[in-house]
Amino acid sequence: MQKIQRSALTMLLIAGAINYIDRATLAVGNPLIRHDLGLSIADMGYLLSAFLWAYAFAQLPSGALVDRFRPRVLLTAGLSLWSLAQVASGLVSSFGGFYVARLFLGAGEAPQFPTATRVTRDWFNPRNRGLASGIWNSAGPLGTALGVPLLTALMLAFGWRWMFIIMGVVGLIVAAIWFVRYRNPSQVALTDEEIAYCTEGDPATRRSPVTFREWKMLFRFRTTWGMIIGYFGCIYMTWIYMAWLPGYLEIQRHMSVKYTGIAAAIPFAWGIAGSMAGGYSADRLIRAGQTALNSRKIPAALALVGTACFTIAAAYVQSNMLAIACISAAIFLLYVTSTCSWALSSVAVPPNLTASVGAMMNFGGYLGGALAPTVTGLIVQHSGSFVIALVVGAVISLVSAASYMFVVQHEISDTHLDVLHASLAE
Repeated sequence: MQKIQRSALTMLLIAGAINYIDRATLAVGNPLIRHDLGLSIADMGYLLSAFLWAYAFAQLPSGALVDRFRPRVLLTAGLSLWSLAQVASGLVSSFGGFYVARLFLGAGEAPQFPTATRVTRDWFNPRNRGLASGIWNSAGPLGTALGVPLLTALMLAFGWRWMFIIMGVVGLIVAAIWFVRYRNPSQVALTDEEIAYCTEGDPATRRSPVTFREWKMLFRFRTTWGMIIGYFGCIYMTWIYMAWLPGYLEIQRHMSVKYTGIAAAIPFAWGIAGSMAGGYSADRLIRAGQTALNSRKIPAALALVGTACFTIAAAYVQSNMLAIACISAAIFLLYVTSTCSWALSSVAVPPNLTASVGAMMNFGGYLGGALAPTVTGLIVQHSGSFVIALVVGAVISLVSAASYMFVVQHEISDTHLDVLHASLAE
């Protein structure tokens, strides 16, 4: 059992890091791509947003597909699709071709995190799911921190086209390894003790696999909407920093390009620690007697409140060093929220709906992620400063924190689904 858990987490961490590194390829190659393909800055903006919108809307079907066809098949398919899209990006000769490749990149990456939360539900006891979620969720800041120097080195050595192609080939190799090594619980001969470990603390369930009717019914529960609104603020703030942190340091803080690259990497290193801390805190709370739901939603909400406070502080402090420290704290807390949110999806619904509700939550998050760069850019353009944009992000964080605390109230059980089904049938 422990060998399966370690293997699964290792592969999820590697696949997740590749997921985030591949997102950065267009940003790293931006100037050379524009020059070679004759694209405008606006064209690059469309290409960057194509991934985010495709990723957001592909979440909805991807979660249900993971629950129905299980992680082994869906992550293999997703990894293969986004890696082929990377290879195609290295071969394109026009804006239209690049745009289509970016859409497929977003659609292919969509199953990654719903798959990870379903793997956590399948192979870990509720008391250990928080830390497991923290391990694979740390792939986000890890990939972000590694992506720019790694991709820059590949581009300088082989050119931007080969940068895309090499990363695509690496992804295809990882997809093959996942398919060969990973097994769903139904494909493994587990002992009674191992089955009891995986399911202890979970409510008994009769449903498998997920049906379209059950998937639709999730939207009728306040817990689902609380998770969607809560994660909206988390990813909105994350993408303010991911998209605009270098520009903020150069434009608002007047830092040189030389130092910006170093300074912008520091906060995301703290994101790795935040991801692990979020998982650890969730597990400690449930072992201390908190309900599975409260052990996830309370730290997620408190971390968003802290994010808002540190973001406002970063907007107003005079010292560049203090600003970077505040941003580091904000990103640390954002990844506490992110891990606790994914851990929440592993206990909020019956097992056969785990990936579905996680994907719905991530859909809400990446609506925020898709809006954040544009909204921030418009505010900065009209105000001439990042201060208002950061304050707006802080307010959204507080609203999302309230959503976790006051909208997410109860687990969605088989009984709740049966009652709703009966009322809809009348």
